[in-house]
Amino acid sequence: MANKIFMVLVLVGVPLSVIGSLLHWPSVVMFVVYCLTIVALASFMGRATESLAIVMGPRIGGLLNATFGNAVELIISIFSLKAGLVGIVLASLTGSVLGNLLLVAGLSFFVGGTRYKRQTFNVYDARHNAGLLIFAVIVAFVIPEVFSQNMSDVETMSLSVGISIILIMLYLAALFFKLVTHRGVYQPTEKGAAMGAHEEEEPEWGKKTAMGVLAAATVAVAYVSENLVHTFSEVGETFGWTELFIGVIIVAIVGNAAEHASAIIMAYKNKMDIAVEIAVGSTLQIAMFVAPVLVLLSLFFPTYMPLVFTWPELISMVTAVFLMIMISNDGETNWFEGLTLMAAYVIMGIGFYLL
Repeated sequence: MANKIFMVLVLVGVPLSVIGSLLHWPSVVMFVVYCLTIVALASFMGRATESLAIVMGPRIGGLLNATFGNAVELIISIFSLKAGLVGIVLASLTGSVLGNLLLVAGLSFFVGGTRYKRQTFNVYDARHNAGLLIFAVIVAFVIPEVFSQNMSDVETMSLSVGISIILIMLYLAALFFKLVTHRGVYQPTEKGAAMGAHEEEEPEWGKKTAMGVLAAATVAVAYVSENLVHTFSEVGETFGWTELFIGVIIVAIVGNAAEHASAIIMAYKNKMDIAVEIAVGSTLQIAMFVAPVLVLLSLFFPTYMPLVFTWPELISMVTAVFLMIMISNDGETNWFEGLTLMAAYVIMGIGFYLL
């Protein structure tokens, strides 16, 4: 059912996006059209990536998921950087971290918990990811903010570039650890493994079809994202939204909507290993790969983007990391823990709206 809805949204949304941009339709109308179209295209990218992962094996699949898992977010951010909207890019990275750890994980735990009193997932993965989350968000994001207080802009950018290179190297090492040297060492729960094996039996599309869909969807997302970025200022003025709120809430949700839906569906089916991996794995991907890549790419644009967040963004991300670690470190969850995570997201959302 969901796939049919996304198909209709793509078939209607892409032509409307082209026609609307050429005829200069109102920005607010086009903002809605662009957002819905990107969400639908993201679902096709996700399904194509999953099909390729099944066809080409777990190692290549892991690399594909690492590359395309947050492709939409990356594309929107690149066009925002090109337009000089550094504040929106940093805010959208913050929003992705908060959205994945609090909203997606919270909804997944809550929806799954309404069907099952107790749900379990791989505790070894949870503990491994906890260490990476502390490093990626607390060490790598807080250090530039603290040290840059007494630095010039050039020194701050140099520090950001150095940290970005280290983050990307460690992320690649983490992939190598999971997919090569320690593949299968920390087995998921028996139920999760059985369900995961059952789920991966049949790819939705063949190799050529999946590659074609992925290429076409990526090109379409790039076109729509570039137009979406140009609507931000007028939409912000119309609704009274700041750059910070647009980045933290709107762009982050649009960029990750298809992935969010997948995690909730997996939790509903009691496939918690997959649901948690989507929520936490996507956060690590944003913090250790997407953010540093954007810092390095900004060197080719007129406006550089140092890895320096505002204090409200940093404190929100650090709080989200600690709350997620405390809730997930025992390898089991329930609906109340999900509700707690969602409550934290709503509190932060209100704060960003009023800033």
